[in-house]
Amino acid sequence: MSTAIADPSQFCTLLGEELGFHVTPEDLDRPLDDVHEWDSVHLLRLVTVLESVTGRRIPVAELLEAATFRQMYDVVARA
Repeated sequence: MSTAIADPSQFCTLLGEELGFHVTPEDLDRPLDDVHEWDSVHLLRLVTVLESVTGRRIPVAELLEAATFRQMYDVVARA
């Protein structure tokens, strides 16, 4: 994984800087349904940013199944 998102706190920083979602590592387990304004457009933007930062393709289907930001981080960590 890129050092830009080597751990959950750096993933939180990326979410804030790139998408405007200011979350802490403790917020990563909140259901995405509870994150106001989260939608598929943000997901697509996140994929674009992650692929740019990591230099790897991100499995979008797995991100679509994620129910929390932590699950998304785990998908990226495995990619």
